Amino acid sequence: MSDFTPAERIWHTIRMIPAGNVAAYGQIADLSGLPGRARLVGRCLKDVPQNEPVPWYRVVRSNGQIAFPVNSELANEQIARLLEEGVLVINHKIKMKCYQWQPDLPTLLYQLDF
Repeated sequence: MSDFTPAERIWHTIRMIPAGNVAAYGQIADLSGLPGRARLVGRCLKDVPQNEPVPWYRVVRSNGQIAFPVNSELANEQIARLLEEGVLVINHKIKMKCYQWQPDLPTLLYQLDF
């Protein structure tokens, strides 16, 4: 996986988040082998090609907050998609203790080998 661009590594990692879970921008950066690059995750999500199935809506701020402005079109879409997967969103926020993705050891060793 080391031959992939940072964006490809980020998209690959986001695709690993199971339905019904979320991950923080910084967590995605760390798991992609890009520690401290949480903002890069956000920038890469803006550049996802349309033919790439990346579940962008599963990525939230570290405190569980939706990053988009309240009642914006993207915030409403993100909330709707999360609710469809069983993720409870209250006041624009998700309880990370309940829904944060914690990859198991085989995933860390063999699927996120950055």
